[in-house]
Amino acid sequence: MKKVLIMGAAGRDFHNFNTYFRDNSEYEVVAFTATQIPDIDGRKYPNSLAGKLYPEGIPIYLESELKNLIEKHQVDIVVFSYSDVPHLYVMNKGSEVLSYGADYMLLGPHSTMVSSTKPLLSIVSVRTGCGKSQTTRKAAKILKNSGKKVVVIRHPMPYGDLAQQTVQRFATLEDLDICTIEEREEYEPHIQEGIVVYAGVDYEKILRQAETEADIILWDGGNNDFPFYNSDLIITVVDPLRAGDELLYYPGETCLQMASVVVINKIDSAKEEEINLLKKNIGKLNPEAKIIEAKSPVSMENSDIIKGKDVLIIEDGPTLTHGGMSYGAGFVAAKRFGAGKIIDPKPYAQGSILSTYEKYKSTGPVLPAMGYSSKQIKELELTINKVPCDVVIIATPIDLSKIVKIDKPYVRVQYELEEIGKPDLEEVLGEWLKKL
Repeated sequence: MKKVLIMGAAGRDFHNFNTYFRDNSEYEVVAFTATQIPDIDGRKYPNSLAGKLYPEGIPIYLESELKNLIEKHQVDIVVFSYSDVPHLYVMNKGSEVLSYGADYMLLGPHSTMVSSTKPLLSIVSVRTGCGKSQTTRKAAKILKNSGKKVVVIRHPMPYGDLAQQTVQRFATLEDLDICTIEEREEYEPHIQEGIVVYAGVDYEKILRQAETEADIILWDGGNNDFPFYNSDLIITVVDPLRAGDELLYYPGETCLQMASVVVINKIDSAKEEEINLLKKNIGKLNPEAKIIEAKSPVSMENSDIIKGKDVLIIEDGPTLTHGGMSYGAGFVAAKRFGAGKIIDPKPYAQGSILSTYEKYKSTGPVLPAMGYSSKQIKELELTINKVPCDVVIIATPIDLSKIVKIDKPYVRVQYELEEIGKPDLEEVLGEWLKKL
């Protein structure tokens, strides 16, 4: 048996194991490593998920222990299994693994995609923070309004008890009480539209259960990963504010090359030369793809409250962390609606929030809505309330005030996809439905 170690971040790594290595007697997976997300190491991939070959489960360690694990277990193959990292990073890790004597593997669609009995649409992106979630929300509405029962399956975020999270179904807001901030941001908008969301760890089991109540499955991708399922249509969202990244990040470049439709979002915020460079790169990588141009306008109720005032801006966490953005929609809204001074929260950061700034040094004068545990949510709350400001601007997809207590006035920023001209999502999805 070849000894295998899987490098991951509590998502693609588990799926790669389930689809390629579980019950495969040619391999022995000796360990997972974990990175990107705090506090996901130190767990075990449980026997109930790992299968008959692993009665004790599989341990999960920090990625920093990679060398020791390879040497201790005489690992033959290391499988890289997480996303939204530069191509250079992927090969730097490969060089490190090779220097320790092991082989280095990337698993692709044929080895890891599961087929559905229902029509399946996938929406993915080339980077975290391109506007994939708002594109997914609009596509779900269009399909629902066409009379189809749409069920969303979301890329995994299993940061708790893995055995209990094997298959998760979210249909009401009360179902979200067990969720992290990141999970709520992705699930809540769908639920508010009456759309059921599935997620978890075992994505074949998830798919089979979702198929029992769906006319159409909508894969809502995470980071810039390619889909876990064979797809009848793939829509990839790209970002002109980071033009060039579509060529430089793994596996976002794969998502662009796989796409039937490419959505160029944030047209209203980008410079003409950035948009032109992006179109040029799309033409090189995927000249057959249909292109939808869209903007992402921000809106704010009671915007007068921020005029001339000192403000704290809270942005979507993943967009600022592994997404690499220095700011998000909240910063754009603050400038557009006449905020006075933007207070940098870094000097007031508490606990793991301070650690986040130290790790992601490109973050601007904004606060990432980190909340992967109850402890971190408390540290986020303490940070917010220590910042000396007049108003808090919340630019997360959910009302953060329902999760943390904010001791000063706050306003929410909304942002939705708005296509420019034709083709648009309604036309593209209408044509797809006719073919079905």
